[in-house]
This record gives sequence, structure tokens and C-alpha cells, in this order.
Amino acid sequence: MNKKATILIADDDDDDRFLMQSALSDYGISNPTAFVKDGISLLNYLRQNHDAWVGLILLDLNMPRMDGREALKILKSEAKLRKIPVVVMTTSKAQEDIEDCYALGANCYIVKPASFDAFNETIATLIKFWIDLSQLPVMQKDNLKMAY
Repeated sequence: MNKKATILIADDDDDDRFLMQSALSDYGISNPTAFVKDGISLLNYLRQNHDAWVGLILLDLNMPRMDGREALKILKSEAKLRKIPVVVMTTSKAQEDIEDCYALGANCYIVKPASFDAFNETIATLIKFWIDLSQLPVMQKDNLKMAY
């Protein structure tokens, strides 16, 4: 890929956002990142930032204003957004949450690791898989071909 995909992180927890940014930096992942604190801000970012090539969304479930479940449902219902891979990263181990997220179109569901090292390793593995290894469909966007 010539242009690096933006990693969009939707999480209202300041500590988790800091850990994600640290993990990306520690592993030398230089993709641009953007952070939002709730589902409404996530959808607004995607709809308003036409120049941003979002290649991956890391989505927390429990956020204010609009939670991750509702945001995921809307994301996967919109033709221009549904191809963006969404990895749910949450503290919930509830089987109901896991099943609901996959039914709504999540590409992956991960329970946030408790330790700093495990958290770092998880983020690095995720990014390397979704950004470096996976082959994603090409989407026509505003007359520019961009892989999503």
C-alpha cells in the first residue's frame, strides 16, 4: 500500500487509549491514528473525514452517548462503511456480547488483556494482521481507489 491506513480507535477510557497509543509506538507501527470517545463521534468522524483512509476500527462496547453495539449496527448497515474491518476490543467476556457483535458484523472480538505486556502484544498482533497481512477489498471512494 502506498498510503498508510488510519487506525480509528473508539474508546472512552483515557487509560486504554493511552495504552493503545503506547503499544502502537512501542512496536513501530507508524499508521496514523485517530481517537473518538463514543459511537456518535465515531460515525461523525467516518462521515466527515472524506480524506482519511480508515483501514481498521478498534471498537469498545461500553461508551457514553452511543455504545459500540449500536455504532457497529449502523456501520455495517451503511454501504460506504460496511467494508471497514471492525475489531471489538472490550472488557466483556459475556457470551451474549460476543454473539451479538458477530451477528452485527464484527470482524473480530477480543477481550482486553489485563496486563500491560499482554495488551501491547495484542495490539501489535492485531495491527500487523489487519494492516500488513490481510487482503481487503478495494472500494471506490470519491473517484479514488482505496483498499479497505
